Amino acid sequence: MSSRISSPPQPTDPPPIPLDLERIVRTPGSNGMTSGRSIVLVGLMGAGKTTVGRHLATRLGLPFVDADVEIERAAGCSIADVFELYGESAFRDGERRVIRRLLEGPPMVLATGGGAFMDSQTRALVRRQAVSVWLRCPLPVLLRRVAGRTHRPLLNTASPRDVLDRLMTIRHPVYAEAEIIVDCGDNNVEHTTTRVMEALALSRRPLRLPVSLDRASYDVVIGTELLARAGGLLAPVLPQKNVIIITDSTVAPLYLKTLEDSLHDTGVRTRSLRVTPGEQSKCLTVYQHLTDAILEQGVERRTSIIALGGGVVGDLAGFVAATTLRGLPFIQIPTTLLSQVDSSVGGKTGINTRWGKNLLGAFHQPLCVLADVTTLGTLPRRELVAGYAEIVKSGLIGDPALFDWCEKHGADVLDQDPEALAEAVRQACAFKARVVAADEREEQKSNGRALLNLGHTFGHALEAELGYDGRLLHGEAVSIGLHLAFALSVRLGLCPVEDQIRVTRHLESLGMPAHIHELPQTFGVEDLMAHMQRDKKMQDGRLSFVLAHGIGRAFTTQDVPADAVREVLITDGARGVICRRACTLFLGRCKFATQPQFRLILAREHASHLLLQSY
Repeated sequence: MSSRISSPPQPTDPPPIPLDLERIVRTPGSNGMTSGRSIVLVGLMGAGKTTVGRHLATRLGLPFVDADVEIERAAGCSIADVFELYGESAFRDGERRVIRRLLEGPPMVLATGGGAFMDSQTRALVRRQAVSVWLRCPLPVLLRRVAGRTHRPLLNTASPRDVLDRLMTIRHPVYAEAEIIVDCGDNNVEHTTTRVMEALALSRRPLRLPVSLDRASYDVVIGTELLARAGGLLAPVLPQKNVIIITDSTVAPLYLKTLEDSLHDTGVRTRSLRVTPGEQSKCLTVYQHLTDAILEQGVERRTSIIALGGGVVGDLAGFVAATTLRGLPFIQIPTTLLSQVDSSVGGKTGINTRWGKNLLGAFHQPLCVLADVTTLGTLPRRELVAGYAEIVKSGLIGDPALFDWCEKHGADVLDQDPEALAEAVRQACAFKARVVAADEREEQKSNGRALLNLGHTFGHALEAELGYDGRLLHGEAVSIGLHLAFALSVRLGLCPVEDQIRVTRHLESLGMPAHIHELPQTFGVEDLMAHMQRDKKMQDGRLSFVLAHGIGRAFTTQDVPADAVREVLITDGARGVICRRACTLFLGRCKFATQPQFRLILAREHASHLLLQSY
């Protein structure tokens, strides 16, 4: 005998509203201000979406469409009848289909119902195909405008004040995801319309650069004044409206409140943790402090970590996110040029040990990267130079057109021209995204993601010798490393000397570090070689380098003679190892030279006389 266990009935979706989508009006129109996209007005009932929308459409020369009217036309009955016959869930489904149909047509000004933007699919549709404008009104104004209206189903269930107050609590955090927010009061329609037009004219839609990987995909969002819009930009990707912001004590006074306020507008709860600025914070002690603080607060696995700061904060916060509870969602908001074009893209996180830089780390891709080029306005030129070196590096690796662009516009970038900065970030991030997509975890035996280390083997050795104490910024070390990588390539007969001259000339023309001998510190060649031998890119006990056959033609290799590396370092100003005969030969020629000058001349002329005794 057998028995059958019946499962409880599953809830079913309400029957869809029978819509005749062919009856929807899609009048052709033209629009220059919004670059061919429709303008979608959102807000609570009484905000003036229909009235303002009609005036706005007239002034822009666009057709005006009321989504509710089109829903009634397609459904063949009133909105109130749709609610009564099918319920709100079915209405929202039909509303979304009508809005999609409308936005597939020519540009228009579209007024939506108060609840339309609350649907996540509708918001995503509007985000892709239109410019969203929230008409934000205070409660007293809304109450006066809806007084006596009986065709609003939601107002028939309770007092208008209670209904609107409840709706404001629920909907305002979602409306805050609109691209543009215009505060409306008791001003007349013409005044409000003018404010909307001004906001549209001043608004610049951020550039979205997609990073598509096997295991994850996300956008790098690039633009101006993004921190003030961070809530609207990040809310769609947050798994939970709860975040922990990790920043440092230099960045926090500048940008933390702006970020928190924007997140709060969209209903995101925030907590913040601060670290000391500088490379010294990328250590086990600070890492443990942060993880203890996060775990003590009872973090959940859907709580996101936001890194607000430069590369140090990004690497550190990313490693915290990668390892806490075996992985928390992570968002990068880089505030330096270096971090915007390099460390924030690609998912590498890590901290330093006494044995070297980033030797403890993990690959942990972010949910989003928000690159607000406005934050670069507070940076000293030295920090811009450090970031610009990574942009130049991208061109030298595999994008000669980018290096051509750098030669023409590099001065504009360092002079903080907003358009040049945004374009530089876009091109560098696009190049890195292509490289990372092809080799996310640097698993290829040659080339691949390892190409991004052009100049880094030399640069990391210089940084390590100084103990990562800030006397030499990472980007400055990379700048010198780029020159040294091309110098080594020329010495090995791999690269035309003209390309090395062109690279070095560009660095020097912008006042960027290009040579070891320009630094105020003294570096021993054997000390630098020892740091290279501890580099995490060592393979089978051999030095691994990224060299170049020319500009835009980088490649990886392990077939590099150590003596050739020493010669390049000494020629560039590292304290080398020379023979007594060479000293005697040049004493006369260098009689009036200073010791560093003598050492440099001697190294350049007789680098082949290397011995195993220090000079």
